[in-house]
Amino acid sequence: METYAVNIKGYIEDLPVLPLPSGVKICFFNLHGNTLLTEHCGKELAKLAGGCEVLITAESKGLQLTHVTARELGMPYYAVARKSKKLYMQDGIEVDIESSITTGKEQKLYLSRHDVELIKGKKVGIVDDVVSTGASLKGLEALVEKAGGIVYKKLFVLAEDSAADRKDVIYLATIPLL
Repeated sequence: METYAVNIKGYIEDLPVLPLPSGVKICFFNLHGNTLLTEHCGKELAKLAGGCEVLITAESKGLQLTHVTARELGMPYYAVARKSKKLYMQDGIEVDIESSITTGKEQKLYLSRHDVELIKGKKVGIVDDVVSTGASLKGLEALVEKAGGIVYKKLFVLAEDSAADRKDVIYLATIPLL
C-alpha cells in the first residue's frame, strides 16, 4: 500500500494514500485507537490554544483529540457537535453543512442545550483532525455563532492542500492531495 510520511512536530506517521470516488487521492489521517499519536497531537494543539475558554469538535475523529487538548488546558468540559440528533438533544440547535471532501454529501450538525450553554458568550476553540475544503469548519463556525459563542481559534493537526494557505487556521503540519 502506498503511504505518505508526515512529520507532526517531531512525530513521524505513515499515512495510507486512499482514492476517493472523485479520483483524488488523500493521505488518510486516523487518530482512532492511536493513543500515542493522539496524546502527542492534543498536547501540541494545547500549546497553541491559549485564550480559548472552551473547545468544540465534531464527532467522531476529533473527539479523543479534543479530549486530550481540553485536559491539557484544564478544561473539565468541551462541546461535541453530533452528526445525528440524539434523544437528549431535542432542545438543542442544528445547522446544515456542505459536503466535505471525505463525506461527499450534505450533512447536519447538532449541538445539545448543555453544550450551547457551555459555549454561549465564550471564546471558542474549534478543534479537529484535518482541514481541507473547509466545509466541516464552516458548519462548526455556524454552530458556535448560533449558540452565541465567539469563534476564537481554529486548531487542526493537519492542513490538506490549499487549506495550508488559509490565514485563519492554525495547524501542526501539512499534507497534499495526490
